[in-house]
Amino acid sequence: MDKHVAELINKQINAEFYSGYLYLSFADYYEERGLKGFAHWYLIQAQEERDHALIMRNYLHSNGEKVTLSAIDEPGNSFGNDLEPLEAALEHEKFVTSLINAIYAAADDVHDYRTMQWLDWFVNEQGEEEENAQDLVARMKLFGGDAKSLYDLDQECAARVYTQAAPLATA
Repeated sequence: MDKHVAELINKQINAEFYSGYLYLSFADYYEERGLKGFAHWYLIQAQEERDHALIMRNYLHSNGEKVTLSAIDEPGNSFGNDLEPLEAALEHEKFVTSLINAIYAAADDVHDYRTMQWLDWFVNEQGEEEENAQDLVARMKLFGGDAKSLYDLDQECAARVYTQAAPLATA
């Protein structure tokens, strides 16, 4: 495996763990606001990010590469309203997409087609992540100002079920 591609994947492992940490902070915000459904949504989101890190870890190990974990930065967020974490999540998912795209481009540069094919799962996943984040932002903007509608949205978020990422199920 190309060393630069392996280095980028290694950095992405830490970025995925940071994403999980970030989403735990969102869950805490909503929990403290009494919006347990939104908190549940972000607890599952945090678990998915951990899964992504483990998928990448497994890939590096299966290619004989060393995994190096680094410190996870503090999220350091404070929010003024219930929409702000959702908007922050959307921006974060766009950032993560850019990181995945950079790994894909680096793999393409060295004709590492196997890694590119493996990354296809993440490219698709990021499309879903951005769509889900955008949907939550749009729905909060539409309905978040009405207490009954916000309650209904919170209940919908509470119904989310964690599903282990397919690449981990086959690992």
